[in-house]
Amino acid sequence: MSYIPGQPMTAVAQRIEIQKLRQGDHLILGFSIGGGIDQDPGQNPFSEDKTDKGIYVTRITPGGPADVAGLVMGDKILQVNGWDMTMVTHDQARKRLTKKKEDVVRLLVTRKSLEKAVKQSMSH
Repeated sequence: MSYIPGQPMTAVAQRIEIQKLRQGDHLILGFSIGGGIDQDPGQNPFSEDKTDKGIYVTRITPGGPADVAGLVMGDKILQVNGWDMTMVTHDQARKRLTKKKEDVVRLLVTRKSLEKAVKQSMSH
């Protein structure tokens, strides 16, 4: 786990690598996203202050590639294969995740449970 520059010290990032599943012509990731700078953050159930326009994981297919890789519903996606995902539209995020030529997606995510764990370990 590593701290994210420019984020509060409590923000902790985790790297997750998802091997896409090939089904015919499709590459399956096994998760859905919500958010983006063109979306209303007030509608995002995972946006804590209702102004965060980041990309969040809204659904995970049980047993799918994302589930196996350890992605969790509510994770905020900070990077996809090195691309910054904090200031993208919903469509840009979707395109970054579903590139045809990429069998592996490397995500940098942050999640509330990670932050809680770090806060607890810092207070002991």
